[in-house]
Amino acid sequence: MKKNEFKLKTGQLKDIAHNLEDKIENGLKNDNTEIKSIPTYIHPLSCGAEGQAVVLDWGGTNFRAAVINFAGGVANITPKKAGGKDLSANTTKGFSQDDLLEKQSEFTEEIELPAKAPIGYCFSYPAECLPNGDAELIKWTKGIEIKEMIGNPVGKPLLDKLNQKGKTEFTGIKVINDTVASLFAGLTNPNFDAYIGLIVGTGTNMAAFVNADRIPKIDSSLNWQGLTPVNLESGNFVPPHLTQYDELVDEKSNNKGSQRFEKAVSGMYIGQILREAFPEDGFDDQTDGKALTDIINAPEQHKEKHVKVAIAIYKRSAKLVAASLAGLIDMLIAHDKSIKKVRITAEGSLFWSEVTGCKDYNKVVKSTLKKLLREMDHKKVKVNIAEIESANMIGSGIAALS
Repeated sequence: MKKNEFKLKTGQLKDIAHNLEDKIENGLKNDNTEIKSIPTYIHPLSCGAEGQAVVLDWGGTNFRAAVINFAGGVANITPKKAGGKDLSANTTKGFSQDDLLEKQSEFTEEIELPAKAPIGYCFSYPAECLPNGDAELIKWTKGIEIKEMIGNPVGKPLLDKLNQKGKTEFTGIKVINDTVASLFAGLTNPNFDAYIGLIVGTGTNMAAFVNADRIPKIDSSLNWQGLTPVNLESGNFVPPHLTQYDELVDEKSNNKGSQRFEKAVSGMYIGQILREAFPEDGFDDQTDGKALTDIINAPEQHKEKHVKVAIAIYKRSAKLVAASLAGLIDMLIAHDKSIKKVRITAEGSLFWSEVTGCKDYNKVVKSTLKKLLREMDHKKVKVNIAEIESANMIGSGIAALS
């Protein structure tokens, strides 16, 4: 590789930002678009949430369950670390919905449950939110395939299974995406004009609040009004200025043509980009984001060319995320010119990764986003990027009690 093909100029990053912005707006108007812009029919109570709920979180192989109690605006989670159970849904052949529900209910019953409580379920896959608070699975990502669940509600079967056990009474279930959970968790600090939920880990996605009058595709018969949580499903964005190596990663994936932004950004794929850049150098199919950061952190153990390209791919990922945030913030300001302070709750191991020899991921995002907002005439807009412990649990609890 004679030049850094992963370097993106400021003009290219602005192209990406505006391209995403246009596609978000299209998704707010129409169904079945590249950026789905899925409304979530919950008005969160934010720091006004009070009471007790059971919170469940499934982001892939790891399923977590806990009880959350909000009192005086403070969330208390039991057990504190909400230990998880490996469901192995993405590795076990023949894994069915019944298998999933049985394992989820078994683990949920291992914690000390209240006699009666609502459930907040953080379900980290593309799902169409329903007016009753449930969600209907659109498709699987992250290698999981339980085909009979596609097109069906994911919350009610789990609620029915848990209530069938009869050990406690669950009064209802609200299903939200992990980005929406992060979005809700950010509301525990009320001192901002706009909020964004961001995930950059195994996969990537964003969510934000959009006023209902800016979402024409919402069925008018619902009489739904006010700020509405919107799960963008931005991992499916097809950005301009991708490389030949991105094309190769997509070509060899099991979902060719979809999740193009995710394949350029997320921990599941960025190691595969490195593999495609050096096809004769022995990188295997399991080369992922962790493998890539390991190379950056131990440069003396690897070829210099591998280290340089690994750093370039890492930085490009962070800059692509910054561009996507800039596009979303630009749209939010176009909707509401009074926005001056934005809070982003960021989750994911890649986003908060630390490396030697170059800036950490979150610092590249922050500096690039600041530059892009200045270039887009938003230099007075202040952005706070926060890491909130147990954001998924807190956000799910807020949903359950809202």
